[in-house]
Parts: sequence; C-alpha cells; structure tokens
Amino acid sequence: MKGMDVPDLSKEPYAVAEQISPLIRRVLAHNPSHFSYTGTQTYIVGTGEVAVIDPGPLGDDPHHVDALINILSGEKIVAIMCTHTHRDHSPAAAPLKAATAAPIIGCAPLVLEDDGPRADASFDATYVPDRVLADGDSVSGPGWTLTALATPGHTSNHLCFALAEEKALFTGDHVMGWSTSVVSPPDGDMADYMRSLALLMERDDTVYYAAHGAPIETPQRLVRGMMGHRKQREGQILRLLEAGTGHIPDMVLSMYKGVDKRLHGAAGRSVLAHLLDLRGRGIVLGTEEAGWKLAA
Repeated sequence: MKGMDVPDLSKEPYAVAEQISPLIRRVLAHNPSHFSYTGTQTYIVGTGEVAVIDPGPLGDDPHHVDALINILSGEKIVAIMCTHTHRDHSPAAAPLKAATAAPIIGCAPLVLEDDGPRADASFDATYVPDRVLADGDSVSGPGWTLTALATPGHTSNHLCFALAEEKALFTGDHVMGWSTSVVSPPDGDMADYMRSLALLMERDDTVYYAAHGAPIETPQRLVRGMMGHRKQREGQILRLLEAGTGHIPDMVLSMYKGVDKRLHGAAGRSVLAHLLDLRGRGIVLGTEEAGWKLAA
C-alpha cells in the first residue's frame, strides 16, 4: 500500500467536463478520501452518442448525477458502464438511467457482506444491469468501441474497458497510478489479482485511465512494478512467519511502518489475501483466528 495521502483539493475541477483526449471527457465526483484520492473519475467516451464509464457515487456526492445530466444535455447516452460495484463507482447508474433511459451495461451484479474496514468497499445493492458483459464483449458508438476485459481480483466482478481507437484502457480500481489496489477477502482474491495484472502485460495499451488518479502513460512499466511490489510483500510475510510472527496485526505493524494507522485495517486485508493465496499454494497453514505458520 502506497500513496494513500489525499492532496490539496482546492483546485480540483469537480462537476466539470475536462477533455483529456479526442474521444474522452473526465468528470470528477466530489467524494475524496484516503481510499478514493481526489474522488471517483467518471469518463465520457464519444460525442453525440456516448458511453459513461463508472457513473460514481450517490450519497457521497448527490450533485454528481445532475452534473452529468447537464454536461450531456443534447447528447444520447447509449451505455452506462460500470467496472465494478463498490459504492463509489456504480450507485449513480440507477438515477442516471432513470433520467435518460440509457441502459446499464457492464459488470455483473454482486452484493456481498465485506468485513473489511473500508467505507467505500461495501457493495452497491441498487445495481441492476440491463446487459452483463463477458470478457471480449463490446459496446460501440460513432467512432468508438469499448471492449470488456475480465480482471477479477480487487473484486470478482471487476472489468476493464479497452478503447480500441485510442489504444486506451479504463482500469477502474484494478490499476491506479496513485496507490496500489486493496484486495480484501472474501471477494477480493490475490491469486486472481496477480493473474489479471499478468494479463495486462500481454496487451499493447498506451495509456490507462483509472477511476482514481492521473492518467498512466507508461502502463506496462507500472504493472511490472505492481507485480514486483506484491512479490515483495509476499516475501516479507514469509520472512515474518519464519521468524515466528503469525498474526496479521503484528505483521502489519512490521510491514507498514510509517503508514497512517487509520489505513492499517485495509493493509491487513491485503495481508490476509496474500496468506490465503499462499495457503492455496500449499506454502503456509493457518486461519485468521488461529494464526499462520509456514507449511512443513
């Protein structure tokens, strides 16, 4: 976990459409936090007939939907697309559909009790898609095509969307430039997450647009670094187990020195995800309650 500090928000362009590429506009929701950075970024793809990616929160920013409706006045939304159903990404889909009659297209619905400490990690129970995209399925409009890429790990229903015309990938929370993604069991899965990162290494996208943080213009280098970071964390865990440290809170204190203690709960979820992955590979034994140890 890195980069969880929230920057100065006084100059952030909330509720404004910024043209960030020929086909893409960005609208920032006003829901900043230690887990969402400056807020959730909604992307508008196309002109005239458009897709809206990750329409964003509802209660945390009740004005975001109105901003989107005003920005898109005179244009037609042909798809409201969600990368996953954490509550900072998808709740605005329902009222945006009600206001525009646009279909909700994207990830599968998922409602799950998550005992992690993140306020934004609860799932959106209001999300009801009109069409679920499988890996490789596409949505298109005049001059643009978005293709779904299944990237489970952060959540089991997570999708990225590839924009072929600009060799761009909308990465949701799977890859972010400002922070590593929290992988929180029971739904978050470290083995799936690492496989999904490896999948990106096989692609030739030239830029990533994440739901939080700046555009990523050296995407393969960042993904390679993220995979290395996770391997380093795994190595730390194994060394701690070898030294006799077998409980997650003690591991977090050792592994995340200097990190704001308010984030230790979230860090512990990722440590648990690593341990469950290691247990699945036969490298460690244990449970949260009983503690963990290296397999004989």
